[in-house]
Amino acid sequence: QVQLVESGGGLVQAGESLRLSCAASGSTFSTLLMGWYRQAPGKQREFVAIISTTGNTNYADSGKGRFTISRDNAENTVYLQMNTLKSEDTAVYYCNAKKERGGFLYGDYWGQGTQVTVSS
Repeated sequence: QVQLVESGGGLVQAGESLRLSCAASGSTFSTLLMGWYRQAPGKQREFVAIISTTGNTNYADSGKGRFTISRDNAENTVYLQMNTLKSEDTAVYYCNAKKERGGFLYGDYWGQGTQVTVSS
């Protein structure tokens, strides 16, 4: 079982920055594929960014050039640095983990979410 706890959300003005953190426990962090997703009111949850066990990253078009995902295996933490925030970035942001073994993914773990509100 993997436990995920997000932090760092809040209320900011458009153009400002936030850094979200997600602390993981219950599994060997370096073997976890980590991702960030978000859900705005009335919308489905959507992909934001992902980082592999080897540090490869991928981003949704909405965040390319503005968001950076990173991981600190020593701290069992994944981060999402969000710059130049826009009102449309307002959502609950969720951390996600999947176990990776032999090229296969196992499990699907979610945090409780952290609210990000961007005022224009």
